[in-house]
Amino acid sequence: MLGTRQIGAALAALAESARRELLTFDDPAASPARSLPASFLQLAGDCARTAGERVPTVRRVLPRHARDALTALCGASGSGPPPGQARLTDSIPFKMILVDRTVAAVPLDLELLYNGMLLIRDPVVVQALVRAHQAWWESGEELLPHRIPLPGARAPGSGSGAGAGGEAGCAGPGAEAMPEHLRPVLDALLAGLTDEAAAARLGISGRTYTRRVGELFAALGTTSRFRAGAEAMRRGWL
Repeated sequence: MLGTRQIGAALAALAESARRELLTFDDPAASPARSLPASFLQLAGDCARTAGERVPTVRRVLPRHARDALTALCGASGSGPPPGQARLTDSIPFKMILVDRTVAAVPLDLELLYNGMLLIRDPVVVQALVRAHQAWWESGEELLPHRIPLPGARAPGSGSGAGAGGEAGCAGPGAEAMPEHLRPVLDALLAGLTDEAAAARLGISGRTYTRRVGELFAALGTTSRFRAGAEAMRRGWL
C-alpha cells in the first residue's frame, strides 16, 4: 500500500477496528528525524492513541534511544504518556502495529509507515509476529505503568450515542454517495496536507476549505480527521 491517502485511511480503519489488544514495535525518534509532514504524524498519533484507549491491553516495545523522544513527545502534546504498557529494548526488529492478533501493519521499508505499508492478515504470519513481539517484550525493561489515565480519556464503549462497538453514526451498505465537491477535500485530508496547502492545491480560500471540511465531517457523522478516513473506507468512498 502506497500513498499517504491510502495509508492514512488504513491506519484509521485499524484504529477503529481495535477491540481487545494492541501490540507495537515503535520508535518515536525515527519520524521527526526524517522530517515527515506534521499533519501525517498527528494523524498517525491520533490513530494510535485512540486505539490504545479503547482496548484493555496495550504493549509497546521501543528501542532505548527513544526514551528522550517519547518524553519530549508527551510534553509537546500535553496529553501525558500513551495508554498501556511500554518496555525498552536495545533495538526493535522493525516497526509494526498488530491489532487483536488478526491483522498487522508493517512498513514496506521496515522503518516508516509513511513510505509504504503492508497489511498482513495471514493467520500463520500474524501468529509468528505475535511470538516475535512476545520475545522482545519479555526481554525488555519496563518503562510506563499499566493504563496511565489521560486527560479527557473515556472508558471503552462510553460516550453518548455510541453502541458497544463505539461506532454510532457509521453507515452500512446502501449509504448515500459521496458529494463530488467533497472528494478533493477527503483526498487532501488523507494526504496529510495542512489546511493552507490543501486550499492552495484546490484553488480555494482557506475559509472555503474549512467550510468544506465541516461539510465532509457532517456527511460522515464525525468530527475527527482519522475517523473520517475510517468511515469513508467503510462507506466505499475510497
